[in-house]
Amino acid sequence: MNSAKRQVLFFASIFVLSLSAGVIPCTAQTNEATRNFEFKYVTRIPEPPAGAKTLRLWIPLPRSDDYQIIAGMKVDSPLPYVRHREAEYGDEFLYFQVPPPKTNTLAEIRVSFHVTRGEHRASLDNKELADDPPAAIPRNLERFLQPDRLVPLQGQIAELSAQETRGIEEPLAKARAIYNYVLATMRYDKSGTAWGNGDAIWACTAKQGNCMDFHSLLIGMLRAAGIPARFEIGFPLPDDRHEGAVSGYRCWAELYLKPYGWIPVDAFEASQHPEKKDYFFGAHDDNRVQFTTGRDILLDPVQEGQPLNYFILPYAELDGKPFTVESQFSFQDEVQPAGDVRAAATRHKGPRHF
Repeated sequence: MNSAKRQVLFFASIFVLSLSAGVIPCTAQTNEATRNFEFKYVTRIPEPPAGAKTLRLWIPLPRSDDYQIIAGMKVDSPLPYVRHREAEYGDEFLYFQVPPPKTNTLAEIRVSFHVTRGEHRASLDNKELADDPPAAIPRNLERFLQPDRLVPLQGQIAELSAQETRGIEEPLAKARAIYNYVLATMRYDKSGTAWGNGDAIWACTAKQGNCMDFHSLLIGMLRAAGIPARFEIGFPLPDDRHEGAVSGYRCWAELYLKPYGWIPVDAFEASQHPEKKDYFFGAHDDNRVQFTTGRDILLDPVQEGQPLNYFILPYAELDGKPFTVESQFSFQDEVQPAGDVRAAATRHKGPRHF
């Protein structure tokens, strides 16, 4: 059965309701596993020092795509804001520019929304794709063959990529060889101070770090091998709890190859669950919510500081200089009743942005 015949699996339960709401579902791969939950994102702005003038704040937002539906978003804020989107990756966020009279007290901004997250699982069997029409090439694909500030594609990364793919001609086999190398050499270790920046050269040398470091090395080696790869970031949900605090963010990757399109990859999860090594080369499970894509991000309105290394935590500037704000995240699983059109009402209309 080819992907065209499987395209409605994720949204089959809301297909008729989507039509009645005037929403046309778009094509998706198999999504047999889904998770419904409410997610809360709280930003706390401390009282700024005396004499401060202008506070600017950007808070990232998730968006609907082929594998997650975001619905019922609520923003509870004592401060005025506008919703913006940056140009390169299409990442969305709330923007606050607060005048002097309103920067002299503690402020708390609460964002909540409902998520229906589906498993993203690519079919890597050529026979199943043989009858499908060629997929349209995504816009900005060339960007995902270029370096990032901390992911250079020359020198050490290029040499390592060439070494690990030597003698391999088929692009999917090259990608798998790079994935296998990252799993065989990297270990989850947050000792020291250099981990967590997503510095591919450091990861290559230290062979340790967190998800940022795993996927920086993976993406750098893939791009150096001529395989487009993109960085994605969001939050993980524990599969053994139904509610509670979310302690931190998590990142993952996708690589692009014809005739498959975007192939999900999660080297970090595979390192934590070796028995799922094969699964996470070609799949993202439903225990997550994605917020943004890309690195070296220029916001809109543009920040005065450096491009953001990644964008998952709120970013603030006070009088043009980075200003620390606090954030807290939590979730609660939901049982979506039959006939619930909450998710269908905001179904993603059309293809993804990339």
